[in-house]
Amino acid sequence: MKLAILGATGSIGTQGLEVVEDLRGIKEIEVVGISGNKNLKLLEEQIRRFHVPFAAVPEEADAKALATAVADTDCKVLSGKEGLCYLAAETGADMLLSAIVGFSGMLPTLKAIEAGIDIALANKETLVTAGPIFMDAVEKYGVRLLPVDSEHSAIFQSLHAGERKELSKILLTASGGPFYGKTREELEAVTLAQALKHPNWSMGAKITIDSATLMNKGLEVIEAKWLFDVEIEDIEVVVQRESIIHSMVEFCDHSVIAQLGLPSMKHPIQYAFTYPERLPAKGERISFSDLGRISFGKPDEDTFRCLALAKEAGSMGGIMPTVLNAANEVAVGAFLQEKIRFLEIAEYVEKTMDRFENIQAPTIEDLLKADRAVRELGI
Repeated sequence: MKLAILGATGSIGTQGLEVVEDLRGIKEIEVVGISGNKNLKLLEEQIRRFHVPFAAVPEEADAKALATAVADTDCKVLSGKEGLCYLAAETGADMLLSAIVGFSGMLPTLKAIEAGIDIALANKETLVTAGPIFMDAVEKYGVRLLPVDSEHSAIFQSLHAGERKELSKILLTASGGPFYGKTREELEAVTLAQALKHPNWSMGAKITIDSATLMNKGLEVIEAKWLFDVEIEDIEVVVQRESIIHSMVEFCDHSVIAQLGLPSMKHPIQYAFTYPERLPAKGERISFSDLGRISFGKPDEDTFRCLALAKEAGSMGGIMPTVLNAANEVAVGAFLQEKIRFLEIAEYVEKTMDRFENIQAPTIEDLLKADRAVRELGI
């Protein structure tokens, strides 16, 4: 298999490359292209370690610096949106691991689909912002769309236990983040350092904050709607604090099928790379006797407003999921710079959604315009 990775220097991208190494001797994967952001040193190391022929970065100046650093290799360095799209669709890949965080992964992932390339999807914003367009493209070009989020991979795997017509509902699990059980009053004084301490997962800063606000789970609800062709009302979010049950599905006979595993992204990444096969994996196994118990709870959508706002945007459809996503990216960026308080993230998202009139059946141009308009508002 030939693999291209968007976001190779991020958490999912680096673990994806670790999986490539883990599978050596079992399944040979050739890495034909990688993109990164500002971590040029790591990108250079990846180019050399995997003998990558194409690399891309957003900024032209960074592309020149990287090209100089790898001048003794055969790697061609690209830049900008055009570079990302070329990397995704025109480097001879059989599969694209789309792992860029945020809206910027949308266009290159769509270009890969149009080129007939299978997608291992870790960029949830792609389906959140343009679900109908992407699912239509997946069907039109006959590609496989394999979820890499641990929750959606779990749903995908659990659905193998029955016929699609037998599905009753999806049970999407959430860790609850670092502030589960807290009141709004207790969240008033939350610090950035506290919000970045996830109890179970090691992730990038943006997605860690999204987990703390429960926006990440809200985005996953919208993603599940499109991946599995269900309504928002057919998806129940269940807090599973230990992050051992990654998600469940309930069938019409009330049977519930779950996928369990330790909190590691390498399992869903490997499953996407090897599907429909299951191949031996490295790493620790679950010891249920040591685990002791698995607990459940209900998310507090009044305190963690982002989850409720995401469900609302998902039900509204049109440009609203794009507005929600862009507003959240702006607000989380401000919080990471300590310009706003934790609870103000949801407040900003809600105010921004109220400012926009919805457009149903939007084009890609409509979505890009809405995304740009939200970002221009700033904070």
